[in-house]
Amino acid sequence: MYELLKEKFKDVIDIEEKANKTREYLQILVLKIFFDQQVFENVAFVGGTALRIIYDLRRFSEDLDFNLISKKNYSFKNINSVLEKELNRYGLKVELVVKESNVVNTCMLKFVDILNELKISNIKGHKISIKIEIDTHSPKGFKTLFTPINKSFIFAVRQFDLPSLYATKLHACFYRKYTKGRDFYDLVWYLGKKIEPNFILLNNAIKQTEGKHLKIGSGNFKEFLGERIKKIDFNHVRKDVERFLEDKSELRLLEKNIILQMISS
Repeated sequence: MYELLKEKFKDVIDIEEKANKTREYLQILVLKIFFDQQVFENVAFVGGTALRIIYDLRRFSEDLDFNLISKKNYSFKNINSVLEKELNRYGLKVELVVKESNVVNTCMLKFVDILNELKISNIKGHKISIKIEIDTHSPKGFKTLFTPINKSFIFAVRQFDLPSLYATKLHACFYRKYTKGRDFYDLVWYLGKKIEPNFILLNNAIKQTEGKHLKIGSGNFKEFLGERIKKIDFNHVRKDVERFLEDKSELRLLEKNIILQMISS
């Protein structure tokens, strides 16, 4: 596997870009293993990495996020055991740091030696990491699709459909405990698609975490967006997302007034 990756990225000069592309290759490999091991019978792919891999979003990502859609025969322990075994079979040294809770199951995959092998880092023991999160308490109202993927490997993923993905991203933008710049880059992408979110899922998600039923719909959606965008620190947003962008000039889109204009139009 290391020799394959050396050949694959031999023409990539920029160290940050090479690290991002290496992580993305590993993310795709994890998804293929999930498909092979029928993990998508239980989970649906969500989040910014889903936008990147399925819809070619122009930013890199760190995490693989999923929502549990069926508890039948679901075992996070078994998923991690198989994942470690299969990654080892591909010749990859990996450490797993696993944390299970009543709401979110997390596995941090730490790939050993790969940064040194690809000459991305000269620091001995420097690792590249991918965090896998499975939300085991999905709010009701989501819809899913089964989508083929042809990137390095051919397989398929179960995903939230685009309006449902949009709803989960809106919830992340405005109800996450901290501001994550990547969420707002993704929000601009959704605004460009001119689609409506899955309002049932959005309202259920807000009710689940905030205890409020806001009754957001087509009639008050622009108002909802505008009120919340005004409270965001976009200096922080730009700093957070910059290292993940393919084209740094897109940072200019992450201005409060520009986004408010997008919303009003």
